[in-house]
Amino acid sequence: MRALVWHGEGDIRLDTVDDPTILDPNDAIVRITRSAICGTDLHFIRGTMSGMKEGTILGHEAVGEVTAVGAAVRRFAPGDRVVVSSTMSCGVCWQCRAGHTAQCDTANPNGPQAGTCFFGGPQTTGPVNGLQAEYARIPYASNTLTALPDTVSDEQAILLSDIFPTAWFGAELAGVQRGDTVAVYGAGVVGQFAIASAFRQGASRVFAIDGVETRLVQALDQNADVVDFNREDPVQALMDATLGIGVDAVIDAVGVDAQRPSSGPAAAHGEQQADEFAREVAQVAPSTNVQGENWVPGNAPSQVSRWSVETVRKYGRIGIIGVYSPQMMSYPIGQAMNKNLTVRMGNCDHRSVTPPLLDLVASGVFDPTRFITQHEPISDVVDAYLTFDRREEGWLKTVLTTS
Repeated sequence: MRALVWHGEGDIRLDTVDDPTILDPNDAIVRITRSAICGTDLHFIRGTMSGMKEGTILGHEAVGEVTAVGAAVRRFAPGDRVVVSSTMSCGVCWQCRAGHTAQCDTANPNGPQAGTCFFGGPQTTGPVNGLQAEYARIPYASNTLTALPDTVSDEQAILLSDIFPTAWFGAELAGVQRGDTVAVYGAGVVGQFAIASAFRQGASRVFAIDGVETRLVQALDQNADVVDFNREDPVQALMDATLGIGVDAVIDAVGVDAQRPSSGPAAAHGEQQADEFAREVAQVAPSTNVQGENWVPGNAPSQVSRWSVETVRKYGRIGIIGVYSPQMMSYPIGQAMNKNLTVRMGNCDHRSVTPPLLDLVASGVFDPTRFITQHEPISDVVDAYLTFDRREEGWLKTVLTTS
């Protein structure tokens, strides 16, 4: 079968590899009908998430049809349409029973202290071959898969594999309540869903902060207040908008690949921090393979962390769903402590978050497909990655088809 394979930083290839087989009674095999490219995938190629094993198939979002199941899989049978959760979970350990499925004690083969097990990630997460392929092996299938009703299309379902649940989880981490003002840093596809999630969880006003115009236009279409950090200082803009108080809650949907302002009033301050940011980049991306405009790590890993703490009110709340590698050691902890902030973060508990969102989509209350901007066949996946990686205008979410 065809699959996108990681061979090193800056080196991904569409290879022909062996079809997956059932290795454990809890496994299922799924024929992938839709996959997608996520910003998280870029970390592995840019080098801002180290520890990848050469030969690992990339991708952690998929929809498809079950073709085979192991002897212990009782919930699914060949022919079932399913959405694959990006994170794997056994469904029976204490963490899973508590709904904390991202921290399943069993799924990660590195042991119960290893943390999240997700598809297409580095050695510390498994590794488990990913989902940008024609077929995939799904460990712990009974809890990692969710059945799809006929009323939900593949196009809708692919956004329930990771992006929509992650954004919803981010709003929950930030404790969004009725009437809140919320700042969403990053208006990529996770940020767009975070805006939608914050409004649905009760926010009265949502600010979207980004430096890409087409993303801000999409946020504006959701009735968000938009702030272009290349045109105005986001800290000053949010303070002015909240009478100097700050927002009630912040959702960080950017993570370690943040970019500092390239122009505008905030650029000078970013320039003053350039040396400090450079040390952070060396810390989180010890090995890179920059090729022209491609595979360039973000030049300000802690930028959004700093802005988040500065722009939230005293006793405010911050939810972090942007990816930060274990090597990232910088955080404005002193400022956060002295403002009595609550900071929560982590990988989405997909298996417990996804089903209610699936109901929203199935009932017609919310259609997530408005955020899909590109459709590409898997044969063009490398070119799609190259364009998406360059942070080009208009590239928000790319869905891959395998047939």
